[in-house]
Formats: sequence, C-alpha cells, structure tokens
Amino acid sequence: MNEAGEEHRFSTVRMADRIVVLENGSIAEEGTHSETGIVISFKRRCVLICGTSYAGEMKKSVFTVLNYLLPAQGILPMHCSCNLGDRGDVALFFGLSGTGKTTLSAVADRRLVGDDEHGWSDDGVFNFEGGCYAKCIHLSREHEPQIWNAIRFGAVLENVAIDTETRLLDYDSAAFTENTRAAYPLIYIDRAVIPGVTGHPSNIFLLTADAFGVLPPIAKLTPEQTMYHFMSGYTAKVAGTERGLGSEPSATFSACFGAPFLPRPAANYASMLGDKMRRHNVNCWLLNTGWVGGAYGVGQRIKLRYTRAMLTAALEGKLDGVPMEPHPFFKVMVPKACPDVPSELLQARGMWSDQAAYDQAALDLSGRFSKNFEKFSNVSAEVMEAGPIMLVGGRV
Repeated sequence: MNEAGEEHRFSTVRMADRIVVLENGSIAEEGTHSETGIVISFKRRCVLICGTSYAGEMKKSVFTVLNYLLPAQGILPMHCSCNLGDRGDVALFFGLSGTGKTTLSAVADRRLVGDDEHGWSDDGVFNFEGGCYAKCIHLSREHEPQIWNAIRFGAVLENVAIDTETRLLDYDSAAFTENTRAAYPLIYIDRAVIPGVTGHPSNIFLLTADAFGVLPPIAKLTPEQTMYHFMSGYTAKVAGTERGLGSEPSATFSACFGAPFLPRPAANYASMLGDKMRRHNVNCWLLNTGWVGGAYGVGQRIKLRYTRAMLTAALEGKLDGVPMEPHPFFKVMVPKACPDVPSELLQARGMWSDQAAYDQAALDLSGRFSKNFEKFSNVSAEVMEAGPIMLVGGRV
C-alpha cells in the first residue's frame, strides 16, 4: 500500500540473466544478473523476493532496512550472536557462515541473547529477533546440545534430508544444500535471555575459519585492528562445502560480516564500533576456527574443544596477564599460553613443518587482505596501518 492507501501489484518476468520487476503492468526496476532477486523499496516500504524460497531472505531484508535506519539514531546494527555470563558479562560473536558463530554462542554455561542480529545502543545490546535460524549441517547432540534440544515440536527445518519411511532426520546429508537450517523460538534455548535485552559487551570475538593455516587460533586486537578486521570480514571456503570451488581454499571477504545488508558505507559501521569499544572499554579477540599446521588438505582443523577452551579463557579474564607477542605478519597480539590448550598450537608459524612455506602463505593472505581493503574509502590512517605487513620491493 502507498501513503494514499492505494494497492501496488507486483509481478516478475524472467528475462535471460535478469529479473524485470513490473509494477501495475509497467516496468519499475530491472533486477539482478541471476534468476534470484531481492528488491527493497524504502520509498514504498516493501520488499519483493523473486526466484528463491529460502526463508532467510525475509529476515535479512528486514535487517537491511534496520542497517539503514538505526545508525541515524546512534544505534549500531550488528550481524552477530550475543550471550551473557553468570557474572553479567556480555559477549558478541561476529562471523560468516561456517565459522562457528551459532555453535560458540549457544552453550550451556552462558545465557543466549540471540544468535544472529542485534543492535548496540547507549543503553546496551538488544536482539532484533524472537528466535534462532541455526545452520544444522552435521549437527550432533555431543557438540551442539542446545541447538539439538531446541529442534522439537514447533521448530521448522529447511533443506534437511529425511527418510520418508522411518521419518528419521539426516543432519549429515547435503543432498539439497550445505545450508541446512533450523528455525525455532528463543524460548526453546535453555536459560535464554527473555526479552533479549542486556548491557554493554565486555568482549567481542571476530570469528574466521582460515583455511590457509596462517592466522593464529586466538589473538587480541586493538580498536583499530578490530575496525580493520571488522571491515574485512574474512573467512575462507573449502572444496566440499561450497559449490564451484576447486581443490584450493578460497578467501571470502564480506564487509562488517554482512556486506549484502549494508546500505551505508562500511566505514560508518566500523567507526561506530570503534567508538563504542573505546567508550565501554571492550576487549576484542580474533578467534580462528580454521586450520593449523598447513592449509586445508595438509594441516588439520582446530579441534572444537581447544577453540572452546580459548574462548572460555578470554571470557574469564585468564588471558589478561599472559605474555603476548605480535604475529609476524598480521601484528595482532598472540598469547604464549592458554589453559587447556597446547602452547605450540597457539603459534601458527611454528605448527608448519616448512616455515618458509608458511611465510609465503602469510604474505599471500596479507596481499588478499590489502587488495580487498582498496575498495573502502574514508578510512583513517590508524585503521589502514592496523592491517597486515605487506611485501614491498621483495622485502617485508
């Protein structure tokens, strides 16, 4: 409906590699370069979803609108999960699909505020949603008990294979897609924070699954480094989990861990994040859930129990007094020890049998970061300098 109360009728026509959106019989906009299109009209306050039945398009369309409206009110919209400790400490988890955002935030010893979309105002953090939309490929009761227990009567499964005779679910099947999902209300999570409103965060975790084996399993970031890595939004995809990939890992960058949903420049959101971090004295950690000892196919993926141990140590302040040293290429501060984690695991370079090969891989990944960052404008010199060391004239 428009402001005069008149109804607008939309239809779509597929034309080769794009969608043409028709409004009341005339062409209103030309859509995408594929058969799928999400068209948002801020003027008419409507969203048109074409060529897909993926339920996530609805929630992300609303999130896009909020990403435009809320910064003008001093509220930072965030594509992150959030949980609350028994001591009242709040933690935020940013990360692209497959990095462990939902898995690491939905744990029994902390209360879940929300698993995907939040706002950070002058009063604290609040959840945009009333439920969760968890990825459930390879879901198991052992590794993700809260999500497992939340899938019961009233939950909705999307793209999950089911045996038509036994009615048993196969969470390991990717017959339809790797992007299998479970939607359920937040009250299905034990001890969830209802309503989803809490205080300011004490810790922020930027999650990545580095398939090149370069980034350390955990490192502490300055506010400027946080802004740099927040704008980069890095993870890596590997063959077998993404269609169209070869045998080598593929670097993926998505600004603010949600580039498709940002109507404003990425630097605006990063600046708000940095300001709020300084004002509330928030720690930020880079947590790598990817590979060590080599790239995908050579090294091994970091065990979940070690990732959880590093996360717990950071949350409980057990890394505060631990000696740290800068990563030789990315300059982030890497702890030399962590409770319940082998000390050698913390040093990414030392885990490689061929350290010269590690150096080359690190330089290559640094170059990918730098190349990606060229697209950003209005970035301060301090944030630019917070990026990784580059190869200049054949030398670091």
